[in-house]
Amino acid sequence: MIANDESAPTRRVVLGSAAAAVGLAAATCANDFAPRAEAQSAAKTFVLVHGAWHGGWCWRRVADSLQSRGHKVFTPTLTGLGERSHLLSKDITLDTHIYDIVNVFKWEDLRNVCLVAHSYAGWPCTGALEQIGDRVSSIVWLDAFKPDDSEEADPASDANRKDMAALLARGVIGRRPPSAAKLFVNPKDQAWVDSKLTPQPISAGLQPVKFNGARERVAKKLYIRATRFPQKAFDKAHAECQADKSWKTLVTAAGHNVMIDAPHWLADRLHQFA
Repeated sequence: MIANDESAPTRRVVLGSAAAAVGLAAATCANDFAPRAEAQSAAKTFVLVHGAWHGGWCWRRVADSLQSRGHKVFTPTLTGLGERSHLLSKDITLDTHIYDIVNVFKWEDLRNVCLVAHSYAGWPCTGALEQIGDRVSSIVWLDAFKPDDSEEADPASDANRKDMAALLARGVIGRRPPSAAKLFVNPKDQAWVDSKLTPQPISAGLQPVKFNGARERVAKKLYIRATRFPQKAFDKAHAECQADKSWKTLVTAAGHNVMIDAPHWLADRLHQFA
């Protein structure tokens, strides 16, 4: 559990068309990692993986902050999303997204990495760790799903999964994104975020993940819960991590897109934890 930090992060304008973000107070739990002066300062490598409907673009503010401290940062966009949305197809599966992550590690020769998974990315990152676990020194699950073996990446009801399969059979290959407001994005950034969200490949949510424990074998693990966003699966994952001494936990008052609502707060925590 981590210490209360009520300071609101200061935002800067990112991307000419984007509005400056509004500072949001971020509440955390008891025993913060370390005083800022004692925070780990050695350069690290981060791989930041976005959630459903998003792309690498959503990490720009966090990446800029981490890079300004000398860290190396990779923000891959999963196939069929963001600037790769022209590749959307019925053939994109969870395995596709797993290999999107694995191949960044292989082709960039990455080791000693802090892997950060936001939301849906909890599935492909869990699967990827089965292949790259020896290259990862720490993980951060950011308001993310924490699946068990054979769990499908669509966490909704069986009826909803059947609906998705039926849509796929009719040629609908992507799930329309929710509005930024429904993700509790701060008002000034909502129009920008809405303009960037793209359909999520349906097939990626219908394949079970294969999990043989690599995620839990990572030495350093942190779960961050954005409690302003209602999601029972995240509440469950957060509670499990709180009960597990091998995980640390944090709570923030930011919306689900913490990297957009509180980028400097998040960058500070990643810098301190990795």
